[in-house]
Amino acid sequence: MLKTPVPADDTTDAPRSPREVKRLVWNRRFGLALGVLAAVAVSALLLSSVLAPASAPGESAGTTGADTTGADTTGAGATGAAPATPNAMPAATPGAAPIAGLETFANEPSHVTTSVAYPQTPPTGGPHSPVWLDCGAYDRPVPNENAVHSLEHGAVWATYDPALAPAEVSALRAALPGDHVLVSPYPGLGSPVVLTAWNVQLRLDSAADPRIPAFAAYYRNGPTAPEPGESCSGALDAPGKVG
Repeated sequence: MLKTPVPADDTTDAPRSPREVKRLVWNRRFGLALGVLAAVAVSALLLSSVLAPASAPGESAGTTGADTTGADTTGAGATGAAPATPNAMPAATPGAAPIAGLETFANEPSHVTTSVAYPQTPPTGGPHSPVWLDCGAYDRPVPNENAVHSLEHGAVWATYDPALAPAEVSALRAALPGDHVLVSPYPGLGSPVVLTAWNVQLRLDSAADPRIPAFAAYYRNGPTAPEPGESCSGALDAPGKVG
């Protein structure tokens, strides 16, 4: 029968008891096992460092969010141009002044079959005919109740003093888009030109006023209309329609 060798001990030559011999053998085996485990752990750490993915483009290594260095904070796209804002108007831009002279009202829509005494001239909303007025240019006054229904559908109504020079009338028509726009004379207007959309109005001294395109761009099918984008044709062509 083979005997387990007794580990050498530099401090003494005294014989070891069986229990002490067994303890020394166990300690040596345990130390060897710990060494193997430590070597495995170090190898795994080195391997993970080698295989770790590089930082994504535009991100700093070790960050948890996207790198904001060089990020576009102006709102411009890849070409550097500012994004387009449909129907942009100075009043809708934070920090910009609203359109000078703009008046606002609080009319509620409803359908009636009778004439209406409107509080504004021209009317800016309120009860109106169930039949809307076909959008376009007219050379004579149009029925209020039908025009107000067109405002409900998002139309801009440009009215002018009947005494306005023909050249200014032509300039007014040219300054406005082709759809969802009404242009007509209006007796007793009180101003050379008045632009009206649902619950908003702007009085002007000239058909060349630069506020005309801004008003039309924002309020045509804009946020104040109860039914923006609904039809503005196929209903009533009033007398005097010229375009």
